[in-house]
Amino acid sequence: MTLWFLIGVPLAVGSLLLVCGRRADSLAVPGAIAAAALTLALSAIVTAQRPAVTASYVEGVSFGLGVDGLSAVMVIIVSVVLLAVLIFAVGEFGPEEARARFFGFMLLFAGAMLVTVTATTLVTLLMAWEVMGAASYALIGFWWRESRRASSGTVAFLTTRSADLGLYLAAGAALAGGAGALALDELAGLPDGWRDVVAAGVVLAALGKSAQLPFSFWLSRAMDGPSPVSALLHSATMVAAGAYLLLRLEPLLGATPWASVLVAWTGALTALALGAVAVVQSDLKQLLAASTCAQVGFMVFAAGAGGVAAGSGQLVAHALTKSLLFLAAGAWLTALGTKNLLALRGVARRYPVVGVTFTAGAVTLAGIPPLSIWATKDHVLAVALRDATPLYLVGLGAAALSAAYAGRAVAIVWSAPDPGAAGHVEQRATGRVNAWQRSALPPLAAGAAALGVLAVPAVWESFARFVSTTDEAAAAWWELLVSAVVALATAGAVAAVVRRRGDVPAREPWAGWLGLEAAARSLVAAPTKAAAVALARFDDRVIDGGVRAAVAVGSSVARAVDARVEWSVDGAVRAVAHGFRRLGRSARRPQTGQLHHYYAQAIVALAALVVLLVVLG
Repeated sequence: MTLWFLIGVPLAVGSLLLVCGRRADSLAVPGAIAAAALTLALSAIVTAQRPAVTASYVEGVSFGLGVDGLSAVMVIIVSVVLLAVLIFAVGEFGPEEARARFFGFMLLFAGAMLVTVTATTLVTLLMAWEVMGAASYALIGFWWRESRRASSGTVAFLTTRSADLGLYLAAGAALAGGAGALALDELAGLPDGWRDVVAAGVVLAALGKSAQLPFSFWLSRAMDGPSPVSALLHSATMVAAGAYLLLRLEPLLGATPWASVLVAWTGALTALALGAVAVVQSDLKQLLAASTCAQVGFMVFAAGAGGVAAGSGQLVAHALTKSLLFLAAGAWLTALGTKNLLALRGVARRYPVVGVTFTAGAVTLAGIPPLSIWATKDHVLAVALRDATPLYLVGLGAAALSAAYAGRAVAIVWSAPDPGAAGHVEQRATGRVNAWQRSALPPLAAGAAALGVLAVPAVWESFARFVSTTDEAAAAWWELLVSAVVALATAGAVAAVVRRRGDVPAREPWAGWLGLEAAARSLVAAPTKAAAVALARFDDRVIDGGVRAAVAVGSSVARAVDARVEWSVDGAVRAVAHGFRRLGRSARRPQTGQLHHYYAQAIVALAALVVLLVVLG
């Protein structure tokens, strides 16, 4: 029952807030915080108990949930980040805001993620996957009266929704291939052919959800949502869901060689390319969004290379780090009304609590020892090195770019203020960071830093055994040293350049996310729309036109029948009736009732008969 309560609490409270609407605004904050705190407590219980539950869906297929080492880690991290983000959101959403709608969708979103990470069947996964996508659409476009934000929600939803069709393809192929129960642990055992189709569907859905190439652009548009949404979406939910799915189904990837190679190289190239995109961004949230694609790329190529523990460690460290950074960026956006890096010069000095915690998160993101991502990233690179040296080198290059964009951000927020940046204000500035916002940051910063203990071999071995049943390569001391030197040198060089020469202006196509959205519009959306228009015309002119023509012909025939055939038949019927009426009247005339008339008629009839007999004789 504990597992049912774990997913039921956020889903039920979130749904209740949404149903009640503005009437529940006054209760939204205490209700949401209590639900998140209870969810965190329940996550600790299910981690210790490792329960599994099922409920019949249709004959032979169940709605299944279960907690093992990998899902236990995810349950904990989702619950921790959810509570921190909701506490921060209390300070951002005032009483005049639609609090019930916001907190309701946030709880529904997190509840769907909890179902995703504990799902044991494709049916369960699909249900949660759909709810998570719909909730993300509502949250990204939360301020729907602004057309840009509503459009961004639509772009994000349609992009991920298109990739999500892969899960339906996978489910259909699994059924056809013999995995009738649709259990996730049965997929790797499917026969050749069907297993390839299942793997293709899973990879498509996962890459789309995790904003890997070529789907990365939707994450840029997702930045139009509220900052707490960005923090939750980019850290422990939504984007992490795709990486988690690949880690969960690593046996399927391992049994399908082309899929593991494709996933590994897609993750590595995304980490490299989007790391370069992050380096040149002029908007702090856009920098963090691009870095999310890059950091998730490490998790994805860990899954492709067979590093479940390494990818899981990277996921946890990134969740804490990125939620911290997005919340800090949101605090500055609320206070100053801008997220433009030029306008944020010196902001860390003005708001020291946010500045120090942001710096801790950025240094962690850079891979500086002894903080968490330094350790987890190196375990991913160690798996890549054992798998393929070129993959390791691409990953090391991506790690250097991580240090570059993180070092640039830190140098900017601590540098001297720029008096000419006032024109970059985007929204009403409050001029302060309130206590709710500040209180959410230090715990996340502490967690992001403390996970650096994963660099200790004994600690890492315990973690790896907890989340995975297979042996994986761990980072050797020299690998840790190499990545530390690369990170320190790169971050230091970039920070020095920024402090001496000022920031480097953004350049296309890197600043524009490689033109991925424009490419998707021209190569996918435009042809799809053109095909839809052509099919609509075909439907109107051929199919519907054929129906209309058949109706017209039928109507014409009916009119002709009515005017000609029906008139003739009706006239003949009337003529026959008239003839019989006249015959009837004639037949009544001999019936006079006088006896001598009847005798005369009889004599006439007998005479006629005699004549007939004579003639015939």
